[in-house]
Amino acid sequence: MAKKNTSQKRKPSTDDLIDSAIAQQNSWMENRRAFARRFLHTLNIFARPAPKPGEQSEKKKVDIRGGLRAYWFPIFCALAVIFVAVWVVFVHTPVAHRVVIVPAVPEPVVRDIDTTTAPEFDIVRIERGGKIVVAGRWLPHQNISILVDGKITATERTDSRGEFVYAPMRPLRPGNYTISLLGVNPDVASRDKVFVYVSELSHENSISLLMTPDGSTLLQAPTMLQHGDLVVSKIDYLDTGRIIVTGDALPRLRVSLTLDDKYIGFARVSDHRHFGLGADVGELTPGREYRLAVRLHDGDGRTVATINHDFKMPEMTGDDDTFYTVRRGDCLWIIARNFLRRGILFSVIAERNDIENPNLIYPKQLLQIPVEK
Repeated sequence: MAKKNTSQKRKPSTDDLIDSAIAQQNSWMENRRAFARRFLHTLNIFARPAPKPGEQSEKKKVDIRGGLRAYWFPIFCALAVIFVAVWVVFVHTPVAHRVVIVPAVPEPVVRDIDTTTAPEFDIVRIERGGKIVVAGRWLPHQNISILVDGKITATERTDSRGEFVYAPMRPLRPGNYTISLLGVNPDVASRDKVFVYVSELSHENSISLLMTPDGSTLLQAPTMLQHGDLVVSKIDYLDTGRIIVTGDALPRLRVSLTLDDKYIGFARVSDHRHFGLGADVGELTPGREYRLAVRLHDGDGRTVATINHDFKMPEMTGDDDTFYTVRRGDCLWIIARNFLRRGILFSVIAERNDIENPNLIYPKQLLQIPVEK
């Protein structure tokens, strides 16, 4: 039977651990002191004891050789410096210095901006999806702001030729907009503005119209008309011999009216796509057939759409009054001009319909128009 090992490993006590740590610290300190003594002894060459008076003559040569061994590196550096100095002064020939002439820099000149030159438009184009491109020109290297309906939407920088291009990523929603330009510092506004109509059908039905003090020019005409771009909603013939045609068309374009190929007048389409045209045609013969043609023209006067209305003149009922439904953008002055020949007679319509404020009428409001010969 094996003998049981009764010897067990004794776990060190706390006092043993403290004594061991103190011993290790003392050993480390002793090694540090020994290293410091060796290092200082190596550096301090003057730590040797002074010789006795009788030994000075005997150790003079030994001290000289020891001093040379101790100071050999500083002596070598001093001799090298002396050698370089002698070589630079007596041997080295300096290279002729090159003279660089720096041209004088002129003082910056602050030029006043010519406020008589206003920013101008070159192109305003509506592209697919309602995106627009605005290009124009002003003074070179100047900031120019683009305003849409009177609000600044972006500021661009003109190039050396004074040209700029603005093409926002966000498209315009269908509707009417007025675009203008503003030169910055000092503020110089453009004399011209551009009316933009973004069609809800397609960009081919959209319009951009340059409006100047001398007139208007079509920058982008509709290339393809859709159903609804020209609509005649009502034709009235009054016993005064006046005919009134109302309808809808592309905004800011011109609508002309002919009766049996005889030109009788024209009207501009409003920003809200409505038009109304009144013209004197004289007395029409009851029972006779007539052809009324309504034509839509672009900025160059070309006909882009035509509606022909053939009708037989009926017998007149003898009623003195007619009725008109107000549309968005109408005013009593235009209604009176179309029906009563003169816009100044708007007060007659206001009085007949008990309108207290002639400047305030509402869409779909039914007006009674007094018509008398």
